[in-house]
Amino acid sequence: MCGIVGLHLRNPELHPRLGELLSGMLGEMQDRGADSAGIAVYGDPTWSPPGQGCVSMLETGVADITGAAAAVSEALGTPVAAQLVDNTLLLTAASDSEEILAAARSVYPDGLVAGFGADLAVLKGVGAPRDLVRAWDLPNATGWQGVGHTRMATESAVTPSGAHPYAVGPEQCLVHNGSFANHASIRRELRAAGIEFDSENDTEVGARFVAHQLAQGRDVETALKELCATFDGFYTLLVSNHDSFAVVRDAIACKPAVIAETDDWVAMASEYRALADLPGVENARIWEPEPEVVYAWTR
Repeated sequence: MCGIVGLHLRNPELHPRLGELLSGMLGEMQDRGADSAGIAVYGDPTWSPPGQGCVSMLETGVADITGAAAAVSEALGTPVAAQLVDNTLLLTAASDSEEILAAARSVYPDGLVAGFGADLAVLKGVGAPRDLVRAWDLPNATGWQGVGHTRMATESAVTPSGAHPYAVGPEQCLVHNGSFANHASIRRELRAAGIEFDSENDTEVGARFVAHQLAQGRDVETALKELCATFDGFYTLLVSNHDSFAVVRDAIACKPAVIAETDDWVAMASEYRALADLPGVENARIWEPEPEVVYAWTR
């Protein structure tokens, strides 16, 4: 199994409720995957202050936040703020996120990069999703877009590196329900192109593939169409970046998905019950996405 949720808010008046709404959606998907969970939140001013780059890192072993900020500041050559949200170290500065990322990697070479980019914070961990939601204080998060995933591990270890989202490009993230059958051969091709991997998870291969497509100048819809042509298996994918939100399913639409849309928001989930408490859902247009059709919305 595994559960996917995503919420793209069109109405700024709902931005203060993003975390509250995303928490309820993620909690409804706990019985689809209670091994681990993760979220990507766009626009929370505490986690990722406006106008600054942000890097989310796991497995750094940081206990001294002041020391962490000083060490990365020295490596970057400009002031860096640091905070711990449960087990995730968030590093922010008035610099490009990729420059912060390079400095953070020099200080924490064994750390796991969970995500990076302006206005983006990525949190993930091992444990029951509802417990993680409380540890992150997600209900108090704000912003314009959120993506979440609950995992039932089937082909790689239950570790933070195996949890979704996979946020491997700037301001990008991908979550996946299903399994890619030919991920090993595609991983080899991407490695031959110089792309490095953090896990043996098949989803990371999909995320790296999409990020590679976007880095070559393709838009999200084209990248996902290329993924459908390249990957074998069964999948529902939700891919987001700073300003877009896209959904695609495999050729036989094997894995469940439902989309709902109103003037105030667009949302998707593996099951309708994750959408049932969204404001105004009774007036939403609701449908199941068609096989290999890319549904995309831009902020």
